[in-house]
Amino acid sequence: MSSYLPEKKLTNADLEKIVDTTDEWIRSRTGISERRMTTPEEAASDLGTKAALKALQDAGITPAEVDLIIVPTATPDMLFPSTACIIQNNIGAKNAAAFDISAGCTGFIYALAVANQFVATGVYDTVLVVATETLTKILDWENRNTCVLFGDGAGVAIVRPVMEGKGFLSFELGAEGAGGDLLKLPAGGSRKPATMETVQNKEHFVYMAGNDVFKFAVKIMGETAVRALEKAGLTKEDVDYLVPHQANNRIIDSAVKRLGLSPEKVYVNLDKYGNMSSASIPVALDEAVRAGCIKKGDLVVLVGFGAGLTWGSCVIRWAM
Repeated sequence: MSSYLPEKKLTNADLEKIVDTTDEWIRSRTGISERRMTTPEEAASDLGTKAALKALQDAGITPAEVDLIIVPTATPDMLFPSTACIIQNNIGAKNAAAFDISAGCTGFIYALAVANQFVATGVYDTVLVVATETLTKILDWENRNTCVLFGDGAGVAIVRPVMEGKGFLSFELGAEGAGGDLLKLPAGGSRKPATMETVQNKEHFVYMAGNDVFKFAVKIMGETAVRALEKAGLTKEDVDYLVPHQANNRIIDSAVKRLGLSPEKVYVNLDKYGNMSSASIPVALDEAVRAGCIKKGDLVVLVGFGAGLTWGSCVIRWAM
């Protein structure tokens, strides 16, 4: 694991100066105190490249050993080529195939499921999952309901074979396309190509029906985690540690209650980084491991939800 966060911090006090909001309003409704923000020159591939190089160095793996790069992101450098191909070139992984995944905030878990299949079937030995996001570039800074929520960052996982009984024990993925309009970037694709009108209407910024997404998240976070445990033949009593998508404290609390976990078994860094979409889970997981919260042999559950609408969870017997 590794992660990379831009240096610039955007605090709630900073936001008070540019939009009609307060520190108390943001913290009481979300739990966020600050978030990281890229410079105008930085793109998603830049954050992902730095995190990927650090992960390879820490693991003692050369770029030439990487067989596949998967990049879950909602903020690619451009529609094509894929951000994965840009990162492949940046790190010199000349032997790696590369592609992006679009599953919103659930992207990291979706990408892990894909990586797991390639490794488990013996097709590839070393897969690099690079979740990287620059969400502050697609926010309407006059909309306090969305601009206070999101931040930038990247998290990386290297997926390789482990002993039987270790590593990924189960996945549970899902989607409800009927809810796609609840969280979207309306323009910029083939449905609504960029025009003067779409720019003026702010259709290139994140749109979210906050209350509806909240209700969906509260319901699905606990449900998908329980189903993933059932697939692994385990129960919530077996869980040693939970790393949830960092979207909102109240949503996280609902999942924790559903699983009956104590706060000491849950990693939360939402206050420092806000919602980093697909990067939120890997950044939190990386920090939890480096802080010694997750140890060899622990049963770890990752769970998230996102645009699509999508959701996903996985159960891991930590092998390192």
